[in-house]
Amino acid sequence: MAEKTPISADDLLKIANEMIREHDAYIEGMNTDSVEEKAGVMVFKGEYFLDDNGLPTPKTTAVFNMFKYLAHQLSKQYTIL
Repeated sequence: MAEKTPISADDLLKIANEMIREHDAYIEGMNTDSVEEKAGVMVFKGEYFLDDNGLPTPKTTAVFNMFKYLAHQLSKQYTIL
């Protein structure tokens, strides 16, 4: 397995948010505002576009899929300092 590059959470969030904005599935307002590493996997969190009752909307699925995409792409490259 290739060695991962150490990175601060803030710098990783900048990369992740740039990837979100450039992605074809981008939705206005979609971003990640926190990240943590669990067992070598990046876990991103942010706005989930829940309705007034806290239930998922169609945008929630798009956000979940985007955060999953980020985890797959960035977990193999980076480790949080």
